[in-house]
Amino acid sequence: MNFYGINKTTLLDYPGHVAATLFTGGCNMRCPFCQNSILVLEPASQPEITEDEVLAFLKKRKGILEGICITGGEPTLQPGLEAFIRQARGLGYLVKLDTNGYRPGVLRHLLQEKLLDYVAMDIKASREHYEAACGLTGMDPALIEESILLLKDSQISYEFRTTAVKGIHTPEEFTAIGQWLQGGQAYFLQNFQDSGQVMQPGFGGFERRQLEEMLTLVREFIPRAQLRGVDEKA
Repeated sequence: MNFYGINKTTLLDYPGHVAATLFTGGCNMRCPFCQNSILVLEPASQPEITEDEVLAFLKKRKGILEGICITGGEPTLQPGLEAFIRQARGLGYLVKLDTNGYRPGVLRHLLQEKLLDYVAMDIKASREHYEAACGLTGMDPALIEESILLLKDSQISYEFRTTAVKGIHTPEEFTAIGQWLQGGQAYFLQNFQDSGQVMQPGFGGFERRQLEEMLTLVREFIPRAQLRGVDEKA
C-alpha cells in the first residue's frame, strides 16, 4: 500500500489525540467541490511514499504520536488497507479512518475485525441531492445508508460531517440531513473553503449566520452537533 502525502503531526485530524495523517490516492466519487482533486484524479503526479517508509516513520515516532488518520482520496479502495492497519496497530497506534461510506462491505469487515478506533464519515448531502453532490450519475444511496447504520450500531467512536457548499446545498436541506442521521453520536458542519485544487471552480462558503441556521436545524435531531473550523468573525 502506497501513500501520496503525510502530515507528520496533527492535533486536529484525530479528536483528542496527537496523530499523523496519511493520504491515499484515488476515489470512487467525483464531488465537484472536492478540495483534494489531485489526489482523486492524478495521485501518481504526487510524490509516492511507500508503506515501508511510513512504517519506519511510525516506529521512530512511537511514544510521541498516539494515532494515525488514514484519509484520501478514499482509503477503502486500497487492497492493502487491512494489512497496513494491522501493522500500525501492532506498533501500538490508534487508527482513525476517513471515508465517504460508499464501500460499506469494507467498513463492516474492518469493524468486525476490531481494526478501527474512530471513523469519520462524510455526508455529502441529503438523500435527494446526493447524486449531484458526489458527482456520480446513478449512485446508490442505499450504500451510504448501510454505512450510516453500521457506524450507529458500532461500539467505536465516530462522527458524521458535512462540508456546506454554496451552489450545492441550501440551508433548508439540513433538516433532511438531520433526520437521516438522527441518533448519531456526533455531527460536524464545516464551511467550504477553496483550496485552489477544487474539482470544479465557482463554489463558495456560507456566512456564519447561515451556518448557525443550518446547525440549528440539525440539532433538532442530533443535539450535540457542532460547527468545526469556522472563524468566529465569519
